[in-house]
Amino acid sequence: MFEKYDVIVVGAGHAGCEAAHSAATMGSKVLLITMNLQTIAQMSCNPAMGGVAKGQIVREIDALGGMSGIVSDETMIQFRMLNRSKGPAMWSPRCQSDRMEFAINWRDKLEKNQNVSFWQEMVTGLLIENNCVTGIKTSLGLEIKAKTVVLTNGTFLNGKIHIGEKNFGGGRTGESAAYGITEQLVELGFESGRMKTGTPPRVDGRTVNYQAMEEQKGDENPEKFSYTNTLPLKTQNSCWISYTNLAVHDELRKGFDKSPMFNGRIQGLGPRYCPSVEDKINRFADKDSHQIFLEPEGRTTIEMYVNGFSTSLPEDIQYAAIRKIPGFENIKMLRPGYAIEYDFFPPTQLKLTLETHLIKNLFFAGQINGTTGYEEAGAQGLMAGINAHRKAFEQEDFILKRDEAYIGVLIDDLVNKGTDEPYRMFTSRAEFRTILRQDNADIRLTPKGHEIGLASTERLENVSRKIENSDKLYKELEANKISPEDINPFLQENNSALIKEKASYYNLLKRPELNISILKSANDKISNIITAYQKDEIEQAEIKIKYEKYIEKELLLAQKLSKFDDLKINPDFDYENLKSISIEARQKLKKMKPITLGQASRISGVSPADISVIMLHLGR
Repeated sequence: MFEKYDVIVVGAGHAGCEAAHSAATMGSKVLLITMNLQTIAQMSCNPAMGGVAKGQIVREIDALGGMSGIVSDETMIQFRMLNRSKGPAMWSPRCQSDRMEFAINWRDKLEKNQNVSFWQEMVTGLLIENNCVTGIKTSLGLEIKAKTVVLTNGTFLNGKIHIGEKNFGGGRTGESAAYGITEQLVELGFESGRMKTGTPPRVDGRTVNYQAMEEQKGDENPEKFSYTNTLPLKTQNSCWISYTNLAVHDELRKGFDKSPMFNGRIQGLGPRYCPSVEDKINRFADKDSHQIFLEPEGRTTIEMYVNGFSTSLPEDIQYAAIRKIPGFENIKMLRPGYAIEYDFFPPTQLKLTLETHLIKNLFFAGQINGTTGYEEAGAQGLMAGINAHRKAFEQEDFILKRDEAYIGVLIDDLVNKGTDEPYRMFTSRAEFRTILRQDNADIRLTPKGHEIGLASTERLENVSRKIENSDKLYKELEANKISPEDINPFLQENNSALIKEKASYYNLLKRPELNISILKSANDKISNIITAYQKDEIEQAEIKIKYEKYIEKELLLAQKLSKFDDLKINPDFDYENLKSISIEARQKLKKMKPITLGQASRISGVSPADISVIMLHLGR
């Protein structure tokens, strides 16, 4: 009934979709198996993609040849570039998505890929031979063979949903949990744990008093995620801002004794940076209010997402409290918020390819690794799919370094440091964020994506054009000079210091009060130079001019540190014989089997002194 596949992907969330797409696009025969084919690429929580650091990840997925950026562009209903008031390293694209269209679009793209096959059923176990995965077992007793398997189970592994004192098995509201995989993996020697996350109530947008709220519109000139020719957004939906108050907090406190978070029924570790509303008013008791964002779930639905009001309190408490928020006085709830706890596997049990140490050809991606967020899941799915394909065809591992991508930071953090709470990406986690910007993800990663057969030749040609033209503009701005009499009136008008001798446009652009859009109006000559180039080419040239010294400094530092990553370590290196390093270091190095000295240096508990000892034994 089933052929032997190159890659089986278990789960069809954001990680599973990217894994299936990447492996299939590169040439693998892929089976995507999920418990419900109607919920492929479901946005289980908020209807949005991107955000601080997350937007950079979506751009990187797109640059490598993944689909999250394209699907986001084709289904967005609002776009905002966050942190515009800060430097370009902090700019982060974010969009509101049409939740149903997002899922439909993703499924359509997978169905158009001839290398992707589908099967609807629960996977209850893995086929293992000689510590190597050979396929999966299903609830109907089917055994399906494959060279590699990628697990992207999300919140479904022994998932349990909590609403007040009520709890029941489930991986998502209205969907059953998955059983069997955790138990088998633990029996095989894997360490597992429990995490939790939550979601807010959904409300009827027809019952909202928008006049009592602050409107949050999208950008006047919305951009895109994808570097391909996806169409720009024409019409946008607004979001709305309101605030909780002391009356809301008092109402919520009435249910604390029935909260699964406070009475100990939930044992899982919750997200630090996306806490429930009851957690917020408990932890920040000095705050009289908390911000609430009301976000549309789509263009044609009345359903609205109450961002900032995640809760697992009893539904009657939720309803009474939410009605005390300005604008929500007459609200109708469509469904209550809930918390969900689920199994995860500490990611220190993985290689940098996301293959497990214990079982060959088995890969983990997404929330099973202790992460939170669609973007983090999609990035892991993409990398797991790439490496599962390459393992199936006996090709070299594909690994991104910390100075190459936020994706590299994400995976390096997970594998070498682990996580004791749902991991979320922030710009502060990346030590090279000046060079890991959202605007240059294609320059950094599309050549790599093309080399492995994922990014198209057309993408590579577009990147080459962008690099060539931005460099050309940079040189033109450097070569063309203007006299004091021609520019000083303009400088005085823009509160910029006057010049006493000829200056290049390059030097003028280094001034913080000037930018290309301002300088463009100085005279026809500079205007003609600039208008000959595309927006992305102009942006690259300007960023390079303004932040040149910072970029050079960071590149130099990355180059120095990368020398450690070039020093290979045999995975079977005998750390037990290194008696001069700490016991903790020996234990962790033996468990995690780093493949480079750089990776070893980033493992929690391994000191610089330990690294020096290893270097001596490597003959360095």
